[in-house]
Amino acid sequence: MSEDRPLTILCISSYEKGHEFIRTCKALGCRVLLLTVEKHRHAAWPFECIDEVFTMPEELPLQNLIYAVSYVARSQPIDRIVALDEFDMENVSALREHLRITGMGLTAVRYFRDKLAMRERARKEGILVPEFVHVLNHDNLREFMSRVPNPWLLKPRSQASGIGMKKIHYPDQLWHWLDQLGDQQSFYLLEQFVPGAVYHVDSVVSERGIAFAEAHAYGTPPLDTSHQGGVFTTRTLPREAQETKSLLEINRNLIEGLGLVRGVTHAEFLRSHAGGKFYFIEVAARVGGAYISDVIEAATGINPWREWARLEVGAGNQPYQLPATRGDYAGVIVSLARQEHPDTSAYTDPEITYRIAKYHHAGFILKSQSHERIQQLLDSYATRFQADFVATQPVPDRPSA
Repeated sequence: MSEDRPLTILCISSYEKGHEFIRTCKALGCRVLLLTVEKHRHAAWPFECIDEVFTMPEELPLQNLIYAVSYVARSQPIDRIVALDEFDMENVSALREHLRITGMGLTAVRYFRDKLAMRERARKEGILVPEFVHVLNHDNLREFMSRVPNPWLLKPRSQASGIGMKKIHYPDQLWHWLDQLGDQQSFYLLEQFVPGAVYHVDSVVSERGIAFAEAHAYGTPPLDTSHQGGVFTTRTLPREAQETKSLLEINRNLIEGLGLVRGVTHAEFLRSHAGGKFYFIEVAARVGGAYISDVIEAATGINPWREWARLEVGAGNQPYQLPATRGDYAGVIVSLARQEHPDTSAYTDPEITYRIAKYHHAGFILKSQSHERIQQLLDSYATRFQADFVATQPVPDRPSA
């Protein structure tokens, strides 16, 4: 902090999230500004911790965003700019570069947003990835499909949560989708589909070193949940298990190879059913969604949003110390619900620490000293949720705020 004025941090988000980040910045003495889309102006933000709120139209062009933030900067200094949501990361990186503000620039952020860039770098670092090819040269695509067994996944390079992803079973199906994409083709990659169990590792990174990392296992793979509906679950892995140790090692090599200086990451990996090998899927420099931060806090006491705020404010100018951690286990179960406000009163186990109160959603955060108990409850609840609550809707082709 300056002796003359508090540090000013501008939080930009097209979605309502990051409340704990905002609260932590205010608790650290920062002046906090929020720029969000107009429809979230009156959302449940922690307004007591926000000094000024600005709004923007959805999908505001980058040039207009630069104009708007530069206009705000005429009357007050801006020391940090942070994207609370993944879909704002490139724009925020461009803003940092334009205003010459500390933080990740466009080149660095590519490795945490562009699935093609992150795969190329991971492979260069010796990390196993599914076979892939840039959707660019059609002869290269033909060679790939003749060499790599189907099915394949057609993936947008800069989306998340399975948005815009297509499973391709034969070449004519790919050409059909590429005709639909037209000039947008080069913003995609084609990847080998590797059946397997999916995991995620969530980390806190300080000065290129991993200060904290926790490994988790999804229930149904997120791609299946997003495209076919059903129940989403994830849980803390047993910390002494060999698969946990392998995941943490791959994650450390990945983060070091991608060159992240400080922040938080959410990385996903796959363990092949066929050979048992771990493959890197993707990584983001953000807090994991779908209540993953709540799972981590329930199990360890570490809130990734809070630690990210501390790292952003400190910016490497002061030593970072991770708070004391616990060694409990936690999990989350959540699904779309047929009911607007589902009645979950029949679920009474004491391991339920939080009931998700979200429109047309049902879910819980679970906590126990036993990972077996967490797994048992998630398995039982997943079956009950199918009968009691589960609804489905098509996965969107693009995000909606």
